[in-house]
Order: sequence, then C-alpha cells, then structure tokens
Amino acid sequence: MFWLIVWQLAAMAVGKSLLLASPVEVIQRLFELVPDEKFFPSVLFTLGRIMLGFALGTVTGVILAVLGGKFVFCEKMFAPLITAVKAVPVASFTILALIWISSANLSVLITFLISVPVVYSNVFEGIRSLDPKLTEMAGVFRVPVMRRFFGIYLSQVMPYFRSAVKLSVGLCWKSGVAAEVIGTPRGSIGQMLYNSKIYLETADLFAWTLVIIVLSIVTEKLVLLIIDLCAKRIERL
Repeated sequence: MFWLIVWQLAAMAVGKSLLLASPVEVIQRLFELVPDEKFFPSVLFTLGRIMLGFALGTVTGVILAVLGGKFVFCEKMFAPLITAVKAVPVASFTILALIWISSANLSVLITFLISVPVVYSNVFEGIRSLDPKLTEMAGVFRVPVMRRFFGIYLSQVMPYFRSAVKLSVGLCWKSGVAAEVIGTPRGSIGQMLYNSKIYLETADLFAWTLVIIVLSIVTEKLVLLIIDLCAKRIERL
C-alpha cells in the first residue's frame, strides 16, 4: 500500500498519463483488458511456451549437473558452455535464434537457455556438497540403492534444486517476455507490450506488466508447492 501511494503521488506530480500512468488508471485498464477476446489466448500462449522452456531447461540442467558431479571430464567440458550462456545477453540470443526458428517458438528456446545454467550451477553445488561420510556409512551397512538415492543423495540436493527453481522461474518470465517483445509472435504477451509502446498506451503497458508479475508469482508458488510435496514424499521413503 505504501508503494502504491508513492506511485499514485508520482503520477499526480507528473500529471501526464503518457509518461506515468497512475495505479488507478492501470487497474481500470486491466479490468477492460480481461474481458477482451485476445487476453486469455495471449496469456495461455506465453504461459505455455515459457513453462515448456523452463521445464526442458530444468531437466537438462539436472542431467548435466549429475554428469558434471560424477565425472570430472564432463565438468570441464560443460564449464565454458555454461559460462558462455550466462554471459551472453538475452537480446543477442534472441536475434540469433530468430535466424534458426520461428518467432512463435522463440520464448521456448530463450527460457531453456536461461534456466539451464541456473539449475546446473545450483544442483552441481549441491552434489559437490554431499557428505561423503553418509555415503560411506550407507555402503558399510549395505543400504539398498533406491533408499540410498532418496534418503541420502536426493534429500541433500533438494534444497539446492528448490533454490534454483525459485530463481529460474522469475528469470524465465523476464527473458521469455523480452524475447517476445523482440520477436513479436502473434497472439503473445510480448506483442501486446510492443503494441502498447508503438501506440503510446502507457496504461496498457503497465497493465500487461502487472499480468506478467502475477503470472510469475503464481507459477513460482505452484512449482515450489509441487517440489515441497515431492520432498515430503521422499522423506517418508
């Protein structure tokens, strides 16, 4: 509420909605956008592609982290690739990707590339921090492989994985929508943001930004909820 008041006072001080729309104007515009026939298709278009890229990137990041943690050769082979993906700007990836694929699938590739290094780095760190004494003890007492996997390895790596997912979801939404703004695939949230800029509809820009924030928070909470439920199941094994 404090920051909403600050936003409202700033908008009143500027006095031009073209430069800074007030929260009241943004909320009003949002209620006008929701019933529009293009609203939900745009949301579903962007939501589906960003979450698909996130899921693919998460699975790939985990696989690479396991290989890197198990084999030193794989760790050294992956290191320059992960570093390069971290360092290259999203805009560069986006422009280059437009040469290879259609703009409709652009956000899938970009979110994939963004999530892989985040998940890899965190899970790899979790694997490297495993307590070797627990592994030795499991070997001495001949603990079954599956119980060893769930009770020792997975339970210790899970906090690192959860942290990676929490960070990755937000980054995927930021990078995915940014890619859509550049590629402007038809029927996407990125196209709506681009149109808002072209037609100088500041209230629309803020309204769609608010939608993105809400979607990012909701998807993050849902994914973390699934992870927490899985972690509880693992503890019972």
